[in-house]
Order: sequence, then C-alpha cells, then structure tokens
Amino acid sequence: MNHAVIIPHYNDTVRLRRCLSALVKDGTEGADIVVVDNGSSEPLDGLKRDFPAVRFVSESGKGAALARNRGVKETQAQTLAFLDADCIPAPGWLGAIAAVVGRADIVGGAIDVFDETPAPRTGAQAFETVFAFNYRNYIEKKGFSVTANLVTSRDVFERVGPFINGVSEDEEWCRRARDRGFTIGLAEELRVAHPTRSDWPALEKKWRRLTREMHALHRDTHPGPSGRLRWFIRAALMPISVLAHLPKVIFSPKLGSTGERLRGAATLLRLRLLRACWMVKQAAGGRI
Repeated sequence: MNHAVIIPHYNDTVRLRRCLSALVKDGTEGADIVVVDNGSSEPLDGLKRDFPAVRFVSESGKGAALARNRGVKETQAQTLAFLDADCIPAPGWLGAIAAVVGRADIVGGAIDVFDETPAPRTGAQAFETVFAFNYRNYIEKKGFSVTANLVTSRDVFERVGPFINGVSEDEEWCRRARDRGFTIGLAEELRVAHPTRSDWPALEKKWRRLTREMHALHRDTHPGPSGRLRWFIRAALMPISVLAHLPKVIFSPKLGSTGERLRGAATLLRLRLLRACWMVKQAAGGRI
C-alpha cells in the first residue's frame, strides 16, 4: 500500500459511516484504510459488511492517541494520514495525499465546519462557525496541525515517537517534531469538513476535555510554582479576551442573522468565563 489512513473511533457509527462513504467514493486503490475502534458498545457489523475495503481493528486502551498509535502499528505503509471519524473528506481527498507528500515533513490540511441541524444556528453552532478549527493559524503561527487532517511519513513518526494520551496530543506531537527539526506545512487541497457542536452541553464537554489536555501540556512545559502562576495569569486574561474576540462574532459574514450573532456572542462570554473558573481551579491544584 502507498499510504495508510488511520481513523480512531468510539461510539459514533453514524458519522463513521458518513466518513467512510465519502472516503471510498473515488476508490481506495493504494490506500490501507484502518479504523481503530476504542471499545465501542455500538455494533460495527454493518459497517464491516458495507465497507469491505476497510480494515477494522480494536484498541482496548482508552483515548484517541492510543488508537492512532495502534493504527500506525497495524500498517506497513510509508505515508501516514490521520483522519477523524466525524469528519467528511472532500472529493479527491485520498488522491490529494499523494500530491502533498514531500511538501513538508508534516502536512496539515484544511478543515471546514458545517451544521448537522437546520437553521437557525444555536449559540454553540454560531460560536463554532466563527472559531472552530482555525487551521491556518494553527499551522502557520502556532506550528501544529490537528490530527483530524494530517499527513506525515512513517520515518518522521518513528523518529518523533507515538502520540501521548491525556494531553493535547496533536500539538504536543508536532512540538516534539519541531524540536527535532521537522517542518510543518499547509495543504489547502487536503480538505475535510467537521460538524459544529449542536448545543451547549456538547460544547462544554469539548472544552472541558481541551482545558484538561492543555493544562497537562502546560504542566509538562512549565512545571512548578512558576508554571501555576503562568496558568493563573492565563485564566485571569480569559474574560478579557472576550473584548478582543467579540467583533469576530458580531461582524462575521459566516453568520446569517442578528439572532445568530447574539447567541454566538452570549456563548463566547459564557464559555470564556467558565474556562477562567476551570483554569483558576487547576492553578490551585484542583481537577475539573
């Protein structure tokens, strides 16, 4: 096989089916597609029957990082592409992998967002429409790509090492890669779409997880009292950041009505205040 596509999955068979349907539409020649199931209770029999070109393996260790590591071990392909089960790859995505190989040691693709429910957007959907997956900023300014749409080589992966569970594994892994001198580039033609979170509970769950992971990564980078102080300062700045980001919501051309803008702005304020409270608790040694 020329390249492998590694897709971690846990109890999201409807979206996984949608992902695989888009992925195999143009054919799978030269691709080793590996779905790594993380102990789902939802049955996979129908998917296995309907997608014979896809290999399904299991990883008992919980966490997408461990599932991705397992996927790498399950294939011998020299090019590794990582895709999330809830993403929809654009037409030609598999073909684009070959086209972007060599552009950089690690290549991150474009990520669009879409709503799974009809208009009007909820506050969570409006917020994510404006802020979710700022992939250009991630790649070009912060130096990492999310693993929802990332291509690298087996050589780079083996030299950098596996993903680490419990932290922001994509950012941490790319940071290790940069420290070893590997380059990260952007490929707009390598494009997927990701659904927005449809309501507040889903958005809160996402950001609680991300805040835990970001804090774990911060502790590794800045241990001790000085690190806790840095995290507390970041927490204190979180409410202030609303002022800087509010115009992005109010004047966003992506939002279709005043109601969507107001709901998005209210969600921005609510989420930033909640994150500030979480981060203060973490700085004091508590868990969220």
